[in-house]
Amino acid sequence: MIKNYFKIAFRGFRKHKLFTFINIVGLSIGITAALVIYLIVQFDFTFDNFHKDSDRVYRVVTDYSFSGEKGYNNGVTMALPGAAKTEATGLDIVAPYYLMGSVRANVPNGSKTPAKIKDVQLIFADQNFFKIFDFKWLAGSAATSLKDPGQVVLTTKQAKIYFPKLDYSEMIGRGIIYDDSIKATVSGIIVPFSKNSDFAFHDIVSYISGTTQSYLKPNFNWSNWTNTSSSSQLFVKLSSGTTPGAVERQFNAMLRKHHPRTAAEKNSTQDFKLQPLAAIHFDQIYGGMDGMRTASKTTLYGLLGIAAFLLILGCINFINLTTAQASQRAKEIGIRKTMGGSRAELIMQFLSETFLITLLAVIIAVALCPLVLKLFSDFIPPGVTETYHFQPALLIFLLLLIVVVSLLSGFYPAIVLSSYQPVQVLKGQSANSTGKTRGAWLRKSLTVTQFVIAQFFIMATLLVSKQIYYATHKNLGFKQDAIVFVSTPWKAKPEAKKVFLEKIKAIPQIALISVGSSPPSSNNTMSTSVIYSNGKQEISTDIQQKYADANYLKLYQIKLLAGRNITEADTASGFLVNETYAKIIGFKKAGDAVGTVVKYNGNDKNMRIIGVVADFHQKSLHAPIKPLLITHYTTYNNGTFHLALTPQTQGGNEWKTAINGIEKAWKQVYPDDDFEYKFFDESIAKFYTAEQNTGKLLNWATGLSIFISCLGLLGLAIYTTTQRTKEIGVRKVLGASVTQIVTLLSTELIWLILLAFVLVTPIAWFAMHKWMEGFADRTNISWWIFALSGAAMLGAALLTLSFQTVKAAVANPVKSLRSE
Repeated sequence: MIKNYFKIAFRGFRKHKLFTFINIVGLSIGITAALVIYLIVQFDFTFDNFHKDSDRVYRVVTDYSFSGEKGYNNGVTMALPGAAKTEATGLDIVAPYYLMGSVRANVPNGSKTPAKIKDVQLIFADQNFFKIFDFKWLAGSAATSLKDPGQVVLTTKQAKIYFPKLDYSEMIGRGIIYDDSIKATVSGIIVPFSKNSDFAFHDIVSYISGTTQSYLKPNFNWSNWTNTSSSSQLFVKLSSGTTPGAVERQFNAMLRKHHPRTAAEKNSTQDFKLQPLAAIHFDQIYGGMDGMRTASKTTLYGLLGIAAFLLILGCINFINLTTAQASQRAKEIGIRKTMGGSRAELIMQFLSETFLITLLAVIIAVALCPLVLKLFSDFIPPGVTETYHFQPALLIFLLLLIVVVSLLSGFYPAIVLSSYQPVQVLKGQSANSTGKTRGAWLRKSLTVTQFVIAQFFIMATLLVSKQIYYATHKNLGFKQDAIVFVSTPWKAKPEAKKVFLEKIKAIPQIALISVGSSPPSSNNTMSTSVIYSNGKQEISTDIQQKYADANYLKLYQIKLLAGRNITEADTASGFLVNETYAKIIGFKKAGDAVGTVVKYNGNDKNMRIIGVVADFHQKSLHAPIKPLLITHYTTYNNGTFHLALTPQTQGGNEWKTAINGIEKAWKQVYPDDDFEYKFFDESIAKFYTAEQNTGKLLNWATGLSIFISCLGLLGLAIYTTTQRTKEIGVRKVLGASVTQIVTLLSTELIWLILLAFVLVTPIAWFAMHKWMEGFADRTNISWWIFALSGAAMLGAALLTLSFQTVKAAVANPVKSLRSE
C-alpha cells in the first residue's frame, strides 16, 4: 500500500512539474533557514549549562548611580570576597578571581619553545574556583595546586605550547615568567571544557600571589571597599534553600558596615547583585566573561522568528497551490472513492506526497547548509561551523522538522481533497471549482499572510539601514577621518615612549600627534568620582575621564566653548569638562563653570575646571552622553598615540607610506611586540557591527520572503489563467484589449497585496519603535519607509503576474475556443 502511495505521488510530480518545483523551492528555503538558525540558537543556549549545581552558581556584580546617572560593572570591590567568606551565611563556596588579561609568557626551560608567547589570557584564582567548576586533572590536584604563592595551573592546550616534548607529569615544577615580572611554577594540568563555555582561560595563577609580588600588590588591596574593577570577579555557590535576595542583602549590609556613606554620597548608590551563571553568556548590561562574545536573546528569538516566517511562507505556497489544483484531481478522488477507497486512505495518499516533497526539501537544505554557514561566516559564531556535523540532536531536529512541515503543509489540503463526494465530482460539480468556497477564502487569507510577512521584512530592512546610515554619518562632535591611533605595550617604559614619539615626528605624512589615553569615542571606559560644593550641598558625580595633551582638541577638532585648553602644567591642578557635567552641577552657561574648584577622585585632591568643551559621544549612539573630564596625561597613562595624517592625493599612497614609517619606528622601539594600528573612523563603524549583521540578515530574509511569495503568486496566476482560458478567449473575440484582460486577471491579487499593506503597517511601526528604543540617539521612523516598502512589494507582484497574465492575454483565442 505504501509503495502504491509513493508511486502515485511520483506520477503526480511528473504531471505537475512547475507546481512541484515551486513547492520544493519554497520549502527548501524555509528549511535551510530553520536548519542554520537551529545550529546558531542551539550553540548559544548550551553555554555553561553542564556544570554541576549550575542553578545555584552566581556571579556577583555591582550597580551604582551618581546624581541619577546609572552604571553597571561586572566586578566587585577587592574587599568583598574576604568578607563574604567570613561574614556571610548561606554560601557553600566563595570563589574570587582576578582577570589579568593578555600578557606575554616566557618559558626558560621549555623544549624548543619560542622565547616569548604572546596574548596569554591570565587569571588569578584560588582552590575554590575548582570546587565550583569541575575540571578533569591530569597532574596535580584541585586541593593543593593553587594553595601557595607562585603556583600556576595550565590547560593541556597551553601546556603543550610551553612544553611540547614533556609528559604532563614532567611539567610539574617547571617555571614560567609572565610579563617579565610574575614568576610562577607549574603545579597542575587540567583538561579544558569540551562543551561550550565562556571559561576559556589557559593559565591560572594562585590568587595569593597577588599579595606576595610587589608588582601586583596595588591591584590586590583586599581592604578596599571603594574602587570597583571589572578585573575583580567573584562567583558564589548558594547553599540549598538560600535565595539570591538574602545573599544580596548580606553583601550590601557588609558594604554599609565597612564603608559608611558620607554626606557627599547621599545622591549616589552602590549595590551588589547576584547574576545567575546561565545569564552571563547573554548579558548585554554587565558584559560577559572577559574577552568572550555575548549573545543577545532578542537576536536569537528574532532569528527563530525569521526561520518560522520563511517556513510558513513555504507551507502557504504548498497549501495554496495544492488546494488550487483540487478541481484537477476531483475526478481521481471520485473514481477512487467509487472503487472502495476510504477517506483515511486518501488522506494518507496526500500526506505521503507532502512527505516526499518535504524530504526532498530537507535533503536540499542539508546540502545548502555549509554554503550558507560560509556565506554568513562574519555573523555566525565560529564554533557553529566547527561543530556542524550530524549529531543525534541534529538528526532528531531534522526528523521533527520533516514531520511538522509535512503535517503543517499537507494536513489541510488532504482533508479538503478527501472530502469530495464521488457523485458530485463525477458530474463535474466539484464545490471547489466555483472559486467561492471556503477554499478560495483560505487561499486569499494565506496570500495576504504571505505578503504581510514579506512587507514586514522590507520595512524592517529599510529602517535598520536608515539607522545605520544615521549613526555612521552623524556629527558625533569630533573629527573621524584620516586619524590613526596606536597603543603601546601597557608595560612600556616612559623612555621608550619618548623615543617612539621622536621617531614618528620625523614622518612627513603625519600632520599632528597627540599623546594620551583612548580616542574620544571608544569602548574603553575610565571613571572617577568628583564632588562639587555650591555652598548649600555637595554633588557627587561619577564622571568618565580621558587623558590627553594640548594637541588632543585640535587633532580631533573638539570645540572649546569656554576657558582654555589643558597644558602640561595642569596635570595635577586642572582639567576640562564637557557641557553635560557643567549642567549637572548647575551651570546653564559653559563660561560660568570655568574656575570652579571640585574634589577630584573623591576627597583625594582639589582640582580646577579650566575649560568646557562641547558634548561629544563617548560611545555608540546606544548610550547617552555622560559627564566627562579631560586631564593632562601622566607618565602612566600616555600609552596611546593619536596621529592625524596629511590629506591623501588622488591615486597617491601617502597614508600607506605613513603607516610603513610608523611600523618601522615601532619595530625599532618595541621589537618583541606586534604592531597594530586602527583607523578611527573604522573603529567607530565597529560600534554598529551587530546592527550591520542584522541588516545583512534582514536583506537576505527580505529577498527570500519576496522570492517565495512571488513564486506562490506566480503559481496562483498560472492556475487562475488556466481555469479561465476559455473566458479569456471569449472576451478577446468580443473585443477586449490586452490591457483589459491583464487588469481583469491581476485585480483581485493586487487588492490582496494592498490589504496586506494596510494590515502590516501598524504592526511594523510598533516593532520598529520598540527596536529603536535601544538607541539613545536615533533617527525618526519616516513615512516613506512604509510607502517605499508597499510600492516595492506591489512592483515585484506586478512584475511576477505579468509573466503569466500578459502571456494569457496575447494568446490566440482560436486555440482556447476550438474545442467549443
